[in-house]
Amino acid sequence: MKNIIIAAGYATRLYPLTENFPKPLLKIGNSTILDRMLADIDQIPDIDEHIIVTNHRFAPIFEEWKAKSNYKKPITIIDDGTTDNDNRLGAVRDLLLALSSCKVDDDIMVLAADNILDFSLKGFIDYFKEKGSSVIMCHHEPELRKLQRTGVIAVDDDMKVLQMQEKPEVPVSNWAVPPFYIYKKTDLPLIRECMDHGCGFDAPGNLAHYLTDVTVLHAWPMPGSRFDIGSMDSYQEAQQRYGASES
Repeated sequence: MKNIIIAAGYATRLYPLTENFPKPLLKIGNSTILDRMLADIDQIPDIDEHIIVTNHRFAPIFEEWKAKSNYKKPITIIDDGTTDNDNRLGAVRDLLLALSSCKVDDDIMVLAADNILDFSLKGFIDYFKEKGSSVIMCHHEPELRKLQRTGVIAVDDDMKVLQMQEKPEVPVSNWAVPPFYIYKKTDLPLIRECMDHGCGFDAPGNLAHYLTDVTVLHAWPMPGSRFDIGSMDSYQEAQQRYGASES
């Protein structure tokens, strides 16, 4: 299984920290956001490669980080050629670029790079193998305002995804979808042709939304919590929450 991390954004809400530096490589305590994620994933036997998609401006910084890294599994850095938010490819087209550039013919785990998890992704992979279908992650979200800013799913008793909404005014449930997905090798042809069938390209959830209508997806409720670093306030909160204990 390939671990594909989408890290091509410019994170303008974290300027000036991220104006010339990638958000996933910001330090939280003694470790970067990305390294906190990879420390878990690299230990999972099912994963055999890490593929990181970044923009042209930050590709040299990721290559420098890679040269200093010491992970068991090989790391491939993909430069998507973009230089700012105006010409960005979007998460789905970045994923398609990774698939074509690395000639991927395997199950894939697709993750956004700006989250800290307090649980292992091994359980997510175990669930994927149990269900035998592509899977997405979900969590119970009680706040309507937050549901209206994310993907929301309806599921049956077996957690099969019946419907997925993107930023709905009237959410179909309280199951919100964070940007963590595992797609089966057999669904790769559907993914590769998704842009030809009107799939949105900006957010990673656009692909899951599209696949809900053309293949089987199951949803895995998160067994813990995640911390999404999307603003200066949340970055400072992450420093206090995770970094203080390491200082």
